[in-house]
Amino acid sequence: MSESTVAPLPHVAIQVFSETSQVVAVVEEASHDRRMAKANLRVQAGGVAAAVEAYRDAPTPNVIVIETVSDGHGLLGHLDELAGYCDEGTRVVVIGHVNDVQLYRELMRRGVSEYLVAPIDVIGFIQALSEIFSNPTAKPVGRSIAVIGAKGGVGASTIAHNLAHTIAGDLEVETVIVDLDLPFGTAGLDFNQDPPQGIMEAAFDPARVDVNMIERLLSRCGPQLNLMAAPSSLERIYDFSIETFEPVTDALRATVPAIVFDVPHMWTGWTRNILIRSDEIVVVAAPDLANLRNAKNLIDTLTLARPNDPRPRLVLSQVGLPKRPEIASPEFAKALDCEPLASFAFDANLFGTANNNGQMISEIQPKSKAQEAFLEMAKALMGRQEAKQSKKSLISTLREKLSGKTGKSKAA
Repeated sequence: MSESTVAPLPHVAIQVFSETSQVVAVVEEASHDRRMAKANLRVQAGGVAAAVEAYRDAPTPNVIVIETVSDGHGLLGHLDELAGYCDEGTRVVVIGHVNDVQLYRELMRRGVSEYLVAPIDVIGFIQALSEIFSNPTAKPVGRSIAVIGAKGGVGASTIAHNLAHTIAGDLEVETVIVDLDLPFGTAGLDFNQDPPQGIMEAAFDPARVDVNMIERLLSRCGPQLNLMAAPSSLERIYDFSIETFEPVTDALRATVPAIVFDVPHMWTGWTRNILIRSDEIVVVAAPDLANLRNAKNLIDTLTLARPNDPRPRLVLSQVGLPKRPEIASPEFAKALDCEPLASFAFDANLFGTANNNGQMISEIQPKSKAQEAFLEMAKALMGRQEAKQSKKSLISTLREKLSGKTGKSKAA
């Protein structure tokens, strides 16, 4: 394959664990190649044993590249142990010094994405990484999370924005927040940005949507956080067909590891389609009767429409509003047969200050209970909460963890 036919990598995090200076030199040279411009590439010495130690108590990146000079038996043992620490969706590439067909087959059976025989060259290394994501049968890079309020004014947008900020900042995952409340969206205000009307250009010209267009429409809000903003204007009517936003969502999932959709409280063909096509759905509700009815309708309807996906998650908001009669959280959850993923106490000062200042909760009170809740939400929705629990035991194959075969049971 020529250099010109190697596709650029998407916004992914890659960690290389090397054992020889030759591989280090190749990886460092590859990091400066134009095809790696969007990728976050890091190199660490130590091989597979170092990888096991590094991820005992830390989230794994999108791709782990491991060089090993050991024989197949030692390598397979370490890889089986590493599998117990990997987050869902993590890919593994092995660079070995043994040209062994049986070893290659065993690694593929365990779910390893590629086995490269040293010595390697720059283009060959980049090509191997690129093909992981450009293969038509490969899973999308991005994990999409749709957040919707059971009723207007319950804080769903605030929760969506802080969730995206936490995924990008605390989990260090490249993230895009997509504001789909086209006439009244607040993402630009919440992030103190005055971005272009990114989502509108894509919505009104879906035939032109591609990776390059998506890159142009994003506004940088932080080191790993981008915003696709709504126009927040009443100059036009925002009526769309059901499939209008599919090119946008597909392009985002092809290039960005985490996408959070701020879905307006409305029920149209296109909002329903966004919700149904997302990997995770979060329904935000305040503890009153109208929210209970609406949340039940949403959760039941979306569960029925997604029989092979996780049930929508429930988040309680504005709990403990002074002088307001409420449905107790346990009763609310029991009526929905749905344990809350998070519960946010009413705190007018904290959330009001953040909104008025164009800041996130972590920027005002990073040690607050609200921010702790956002962090736990981020871990669960990105498939990392269960990864910690799995570290108590080993599994026999990498395929279960690395190919996402168990994603449904983990996310449930």
